Amino acid sequence: MKKFIISIFLVLICFTGAWAADKVPTVLSNKEAIDLVQTHADYVWTLVAAALVFFMQAGFAMVESGFTRAKNAINIMMKNLMDFAMGSIAFWAVGFGLMFGVSMGGWFGTSGFFLSDYSPGGDPWVLAFWMFQVVFAATAATIVSGAMAERTKFSGYLIYSVLISALIYPVFGSWAWGGLYKGGGWLEHLGFIDFAGSTVVHSVGGWAALAGAIVLGPRLGKYTKEGKVKPILGHNMPLAALGVFILWLGWFGFNPGSTTAANKDIAMIFVNTNLAAAAGCVLAMFTSWVKFGKPEVGMSLNGALAGLVAITSPCATVTPMSAIIIGAIAGVIVVMAVLFFDRIRIDDPVGAISVHGVCGAWGTFSAGIFNIGGTSLKIIGVQLLGITACFLWVFPTAFALFKLIDVTIGLRVSPEEELEGLDFAEHGGTAYPDFEISHAGGMATVGGQGLLKAKTASGMLNKAVEQT
Repeated sequence: MKKFIISIFLVLICFTGAWAADKVPTVLSNKEAIDLVQTHADYVWTLVAAALVFFMQAGFAMVESGFTRAKNAINIMMKNLMDFAMGSIAFWAVGFGLMFGVSMGGWFGTSGFFLSDYSPGGDPWVLAFWMFQVVFAATAATIVSGAMAERTKFSGYLIYSVLISALIYPVFGSWAWGGLYKGGGWLEHLGFIDFAGSTVVHSVGGWAALAGAIVLGPRLGKYTKEGKVKPILGHNMPLAALGVFILWLGWFGFNPGSTTAANKDIAMIFVNTNLAAAAGCVLAMFTSWVKFGKPEVGMSLNGALAGLVAITSPCATVTPMSAIIIGAIAGVIVVMAVLFFDRIRIDDPVGAISVHGVCGAWGTFSAGIFNIGGTSLKIIGVQLLGITACFLWVFPTAFALFKLIDVTIGLRVSPEEELEGLDFAEHGGTAYPDFEISHAGGMATVGGQGLLKAKTASGMLNKAVEQT
C-alpha cells in the first residue's frame, strides 16, 4: 500500500511539472490562435474557389463546341486549352503586375512582375491571391473564342490570347480592382461597384469578342445576299447544356470566392448568384417561346449564363429579390441582343457578345440601380462611366490588335479550310474519327479524314462565297 501511494504521488508530481511548463492562455494568445484559424480558412476558401473558376474552362469549351459544328471541335478545345496555358504564363510575367502592382497614377501597376512580390519564407498570400486572379484572366480571354469560332487561324488566335492576358484585361482591371492588393485605380477611387467582374471580366471579354467578330467577318453561308440569316446549327446541344451546368457550378466560386475570405457574407452571394441564373434561364425561355413559337434550348442556356453574368457585379450588394429582377431582365436582353447582332450581320456562333458584353454592362448598371445601401445619380453615373471606360479601352485596342494580326500573319483561314473544317486544316485531326458527320448546308466528312467529298466541294465553295 505504501509503495502504491508513493507511485501515485510521483505520477502527480510529473503531471504537475508538465502543466507548469505550459504557457497560461491569455486574451492575446487566444486572439492570435483564432486569427490563425481564420487566416487558414481564408486561404482554403480562396483556393477552392479558384479551382471552381478553373473548372469553368471546361464549361466554356463544352458550350462553344456544342454550339458549333463537329468539324471544328478540336480547334475549340485547343483554343480554350491555350487560353489558360499561355494566359497563365503571360499573367504571371506581366499581367498581374500591371493589374495589382504599385499604381502609376491610378492607371496601371508598376511592380510585382514575375511574381516578384513573393520570396521563400515570406508571406504566401500573394500566391493564393495570384491563383485566384489568374483564373479570372483566363475567363476573360476564353470568352472571345466562341465569337471567333469556325474561321480563325490558330496562330493568330494565340497572339491575341497572350496579349489580352498580359495587357488588355489587366489594365482595365487595375482601374477597378487594383486596390485589392498594392494598387489603386481611378475608377475604384470614384466608388465603382463591380464586386466579381460583370465589366472587369465579362464585358472585357465581350467587347474584345465584338472586335474580333467584326474584323473576321461572318462565316461562309451565314447570311444570304438579301441579308437574311441562315442558321448554322451546333452539332451537340447536350454537350452545350452540360457546359452551362458546369459554368453555373463554377460561378459559385466566381462570385462568393471574390470575398477571398471565409466569412458569412458568402451566403447571400450564393443565393443571389443562383436566383439570377434561374430567372435569366426562365425569362430567356419564355422570350424565345414568344418570338419563335417554341421554347428554344440555345436561348434558354444562354439565358442562364446571361443571369450569371449580370449578377456578377452586384452579387454582394443587392437583395435576393433584386437578384431575380436583374437576372430576369438579362434573360430578355440576351435574346434581343443575339437577334440584333444577327440583324447587323455580326456573326457570333455562341452569343458571347450578347451574354458577356451586353449583359455584363447591364449587370454593372444594375449594381447602381438596386444597390442595397441606396442609390443616387452619382452612383449610377460612376457605373455608367465604368461601363463606357471599359468599352473605350477594350474595343479599340482589341480591334487594332486583330487588324494588325490580320495584315501580318493573317487572322482568318482560307475559304477551303473553313469548309473543310479547322480540325483537319489547323490540327490534322478529327474529333469523331469513327463517324460520318453531316454539316449544315450539306457538307460532310467521311471516316474522320477531314476531306470534302470530291463531287460537292467545288460547287459548295462557290455557292457559300457568293452568299457571303
